[in-house]
Amino acid sequence: MDDRTELEAAVFRRLVTHLQTRTDVQNIDLMIAGGFCRNCLGDWYREAAAEKGIVLEKDEARALVYGMAPAAWKEKYQKAATAEQKAAFAASQKAHS
Repeated sequence: MDDRTELEAAVFRRLVTHLQTRTDVQNIDLMIAGGFCRNCLGDWYREAAAEKGIVLEKDEARALVYGMAPAAWKEKYQKAATAEQKAAFAASQKAHS
């Protein structure tokens, strides 16, 4: 690996660790503010693996980001989206379509 690849890998690991510790930040809030969430990162991970011929199931890849099975994370940390969050999400989708 070259220096840039090593740095990018380190940044990605730090982002994943940060998201694993910030369980108070809901996926919908990430989607509203950034247009991506933990699920997206897991899906991108799976897609990158597929490009290298590595097969990862959706939940397997997402668990690498969540630090646990996505269903377990949702049960433990996910809150129901508020009407305000739903409206903000819808508005963010319209703004970027």
